[in-house]
Amino acid sequence: MKIAVIGGGYVGLVTAACFAHLGHEVSIVEVDAGKVRAINAGEPPIYEEGLEELLTAHAGKTLVAGTEYGPVADADLSFICVGTPPAGDGSADLSYITAACRSIGEALRGRTKTHTVVVKSTVPPGTTENLVVPTVGVASGRNDLGFAMNPEFLREGRAVDDFLHPDRIVIGSADPAAGNSVAAVYRGIDAPAVRTGTTAAEMIKYASNALLATKISYTNEIGNLCKRLGIDVYEVMQGVGLDKRVSPHFLNAGAGFGGSCFPKDVAALIHLAEKQGEDPVLLQSVMEVNRRQPLRMVGILKERVGDLNGKKIAVLGLAFKDGTDDIRESRAVPVIEALLEGGAAVAAYDPLAVPNMRRVFPQIEYCARAAEALAGADACLLMTEWPEFSRLDGEFDLMKSRVVIEGRRVLSCDGKEGICW
Repeated sequence: MKIAVIGGGYVGLVTAACFAHLGHEVSIVEVDAGKVRAINAGEPPIYEEGLEELLTAHAGKTLVAGTEYGPVADADLSFICVGTPPAGDGSADLSYITAACRSIGEALRGRTKTHTVVVKSTVPPGTTENLVVPTVGVASGRNDLGFAMNPEFLREGRAVDDFLHPDRIVIGSADPAAGNSVAAVYRGIDAPAVRTGTTAAEMIKYASNALLATKISYTNEIGNLCKRLGIDVYEVMQGVGLDKRVSPHFLNAGAGFGGSCFPKDVAALIHLAEKQGEDPVLLQSVMEVNRRQPLRMVGILKERVGDLNGKKIAVLGLAFKDGTDDIRESRAVPVIEALLEGGAAVAAYDPLAVPNMRRVFPQIEYCARAAEALAGADACLLMTEWPEFSRLDGEFDLMKSRVVIEGRRVLSCDGKEGICW
């Protein structure tokens, strides 16, 4: 089938590359000309395991990127994969969705080919029905188009594998024919299909992410209590996670959640609930626990080394998780802010995320190796669960004082202290 993917960012690029891998002819519409050149050259503008191999195999063949919406007119389906960043009040900013819908409609005006518009971006319930359908309809002058909602459930760092081996494929549509056209592009993937209405599909995405975020904040609350009681929270949550009703996933205590999805999606769900007259106390608490959690590391640090002014603090890990260069809502950001406010000198290292973090904190020192960051440091804060950090040991002897506090439980060396263990 011919597919147009609107947006060559994280979700759009992975979606397009995987659809090309499944044998479809895919066109990416991306406004950033630099990204377009990189994609067509087979060079992913983001790091994602397995993505470069897919681009190498398909870029310039069954996968082509451009800045114009022309390919939409000849496509069987168009997938909207643009961003829905948080607005100032926490709601989802739908301006990119609106602009994409207008451009899709204009590209389809005067055409008679059957076409289904699919929303893959995370949007509040009702967006497809109340915004996408009428906007595309007015711009296209057509009333024979299909519409569907097909949320993504991709973990950064593991997105290609998640796309090709999903737990489920959720397809929401009012028209069965539109839903069937979406199901057809996933042929070859072995996963249960959940068929719903569009608003239910939109809510499934929010509810899924909010539940996972809740598990993380709950685990951190238990971890904070366990530390005071001298109990190993990882032993506790291992026992909890063996319950089939709970599952062991997202029960690792630590510095909290970040990234492009959980924080903004929980915030958007809170805003949606409040707009409907509900008081989402649980979701608000999830966000508050997550806000405070990484700052507990700074509190422990001050207890161990005293006044931070003039002290060198090594920060290992800048990405919000391992396997990605994404620093959006990374728990390292509020920690570095607090260190700088306290007058500390920060030496940071991350295998992939240094260029991105340098744009946020140009004033701190960035190192090429963990050992370089640790040399002469008064303390070390570990923020990201990169596997290479688990192999560190003698490098900590380079520190001025061996004070090591980890926000992710990955270190095997002696003398470290966990944020909540």
